[in-house]
Amino acid sequence: MRLKIQTAEEMEGLGTTIAKNVGPGFQIHLSGPLGAGKTTMVRGFLRGFDYPGKVKSPTFTLVEPYEFDALSIYHFDLYRIESPQELEAIGFREYPGTDAICLIEWPEKADIYLEPPDLTIKIEILEHGRQVDIAADTSIGKQSLVRITSAYD
Repeated sequence: MRLKIQTAEEMEGLGTTIAKNVGPGFQIHLSGPLGAGKTTMVRGFLRGFDYPGKVKSPTFTLVEPYEFDALSIYHFDLYRIESPQELEAIGFREYPGTDAICLIEWPEKADIYLEPPDLTIKIEILEHGRQVDIAADTSIGKQSLVRITSAYD
C-alpha cells in the first residue's frame, strides 16, 4: 500500500486507522529519515486507543510504555543504539507478547535481533508531504493490511 500524506494531521489519521486494524501481539516497524513523521504516526496510533496524553519520541530512553486495560503498547526508538546487543540491556525480549503491541522506530539498527514484523512502514520525505509505504510480512499482517487499505479506497 502506498499513500501520499500532506499534513501532520493526515499522518496522525493514518496512525489511528492502523491502530483500529491491528491487535495484541503485533509488531510494527517504522523506517524513515529524521523528521519524516514516525513519531507523529505513533501519536495517531495511540489516539486510536483513546490515549489523551503527550506522545514523545523515546530517543533517549529507548522505550516508552503505554498501559491500557488489557493491552500494553511499547514505542521503541532505536536511533541511538550502537549495537543490537544494547536491546538486551533494556530487556527487549520481555516486551513483545500476546498482550502487547510494539512500535519500533529505526528497526534497521537492530534488524538481526528483531523478529519479522507484522507490518513494515516506510516513510519518505517528498518536496511536498510524505510518501508512506506499508507492507505486511506475516499472515496476520496481511489481514490487517487489507482492512487498512479498504479504509483508504
